[in-house]
Amino acid sequence: MKVLNLQCAHQHAFEGWFGSEDDFQSQLVRGLIECPLCSDCHITKLPTAPRLNLGGYSALANEKDKAAQPGSATSSEPSNELNPSTPLPVNQSLPVPLVSAADQGLLLKALRHVMEHTENVGSRFAEEARRMHYGDAEQRSIRGQTSTQEALELLDEGIEVMALPLPVALKETLQ
Repeated sequence: MKVLNLQCAHQHAFEGWFGSEDDFQSQLVRGLIECPLCSDCHITKLPTAPRLNLGGYSALANEKDKAAQPGSATSSEPSNELNPSTPLPVNQSLPVPLVSAADQGLLLKALRHVMEHTENVGSRFAEEARRMHYGDAEQRSIRGQTSTQEALELLDEGIEVMALPLPVALKETLQ
C-alpha cells in the first residue's frame, strides 16, 4: 500500500492510498482522483521524505556530538553551509498549502454540520427562501441550488443567502 501526499490546483493538501504507483497513475489519468475539499481533478503528487527508522538517531544528538569534537564551535545562528548529514526541516522541501490541513479539517467539519442540520430543497431553493421570507412557509434552515442571478435577486429582496460549494465527498458516504 502506498500512501501519497497529494495537492489540487487550489493548494489543498490531502492524502491518497493506492495499491501501487501504477494504480495511482492509472486513476490520475482517468480523472478518478479529486480533491475532497473542492472536487478539483488537477492533482499533483507532493514530494515526501521516506520514513527511516534509525533507532535512537536524532539531529539534536548529532549536533551535540559535533559540538563535543575538539576545535568545533557552536552557534545559535543557522548555518548557510549545506551539510548533507543534517536533515532539512520538512517545511523547507514542501510547498506550503494556502489552507492548512487543520483548517481544511475544520471546514469539512463545518460543512458536514450544515449538511446534517439543513433541509435540502434542491432546485426549489429560491422559491422556498421567498416563501419563508414572506411568511408563506415555516422558518427553517434550508440548502439547495440556484443560479447566480437568482441568488442576487434574493439578496436584493433582503433574503440572506450564501453560496456554499459542497465537495462531492460530503454528498456521499465514503466509508
